[in-house]
Amino acid sequence: MSTDGVRFTVDGVPVVAQAGRTIIQACDDAGIYIPRLCYRSDLPPGGECRLCTCKVNDRYAAACVTPVAASMVVQNDTAELLAERQTIIEMLFVEGNHTCPTCEKSGDCDLQAMAYRLGLHAMQLPYQWPRREIDATHPQVFLDRNTCILCGLCVRASRFADRKSVFGFENRGAQTRVAVNAPSGLGGTDIEPGDLAVSVCPVGALLVKHTGYQTPYGKRRFDEQPIGSEIEGKRG
Repeated sequence: MSTDGVRFTVDGVPVVAQAGRTIIQACDDAGIYIPRLCYRSDLPPGGECRLCTCKVNDRYAAACVTPVAASMVVQNDTAELLAERQTIIEMLFVEGNHTCPTCEKSGDCDLQAMAYRLGLHAMQLPYQWPRREIDATHPQVFLDRNTCILCGLCVRASRFADRKSVFGFENRGAQTRVAVNAPSGLGGTDIEPGDLAVSVCPVGALLVKHTGYQTPYGKRRFDEQPIGSEIEGKRG
């Protein structure tokens, strides 16, 4: 590890990062996994899910938007943070309509994989069973708001990568939902199945039609390795 850069610690482990890197970027480089649902290294951070929140010098901070600083003390793997992350994941499950056993994304779903990683196997909070719209107006892309977790990845991917701005948020609070930029629905937009906005969805809210179950259960991303393994593997 280079002696140049910003020195700080994560759970007592010394880390050296380039100036200007965020905590989550520096930890990814160092092979330290911080849970996340709305962060991708190839998109601007959004800070929506708050799952990457750590204790930084004894104050809460989202690792995806907090830059590293010399001598900062970061706590990521604590019982307190585990409990709070479990609550976030549980709320995402009960506030949506997730049917994991029959979902096309099972085994390839970041939300499901995160629940397993964090040891969340049963919900204690009451299910809300909201009434949410399904948009099947596009011939190739399917939008199921029942599983949407409002991570904002499709919004940022469409805007910054695809240069289309197909998606955006509308309403507030519990009524917030992903909207599309056509009154007739997804079929009235210029979205294409190869757009990053489609593939970036961490759950089953955006799916390409006519391709379901091409990868069978048991051979999907998280069937053998837990989420975050590719980052932790950097530490050997």
